[in-house]
Amino acid sequence: MAPSDTTTGHPPEPAPERPGPAELSGGSAAAGPADPAELAGRLRAVIQHLLPVLRGHSTHRDLTPSRTAALATLDAHGPLRVSELAARMNIALSTTSRMVDLLDDRGWIARRTDPLDQRASLISLNDPGRALLRAVRRETTGLLAERIGRLPPDRQHLLHAALPALEELVDDAG
Repeated sequence: MAPSDTTTGHPPEPAPERPGPAELSGGSAAAGPADPAELAGRLRAVIQHLLPVLRGHSTHRDLTPSRTAALATLDAHGPLRVSELAARMNIALSTTSRMVDLLDDRGWIARRTDPLDQRASLISLNDPGRALLRAVRRETTGLLAERIGRLPPDRQHLLHAALPALEELVDDAG
């Protein structure tokens, strides 16, 4: 005799299965679309646990997540004033200023006078900063590729199908 649920006396419900490719790609899903709050919580948790895994394998110990984010922001949007970098990263100007000084001390950025305002500086990646960012991206991409390669093909397909939606989340944020 199967064990029963102590609250109802009925056999326990089987655990729900993870969605297959048909559900993710818009195929028929009996349960309908997922709750956005549940998806948000699960996605946040996955990201929160995945990022330290990626950072923990880096050979660049002096490159913290915030420094990496600053370099990536400069790569994508630079040259920028320190205040613009702070705004794009959503951190305090004083914090950004200290970080820029550190990036400059490490030799990863270049400063030049803003031609529109001689009192201000523009910050951009220099060649060593660009090379460092490329190296970090290669490392993390390789680590992710290795982990993705260990997933079963149906999970790899699900991940591939989810990428456009994840990319839209990034596009909406910036």
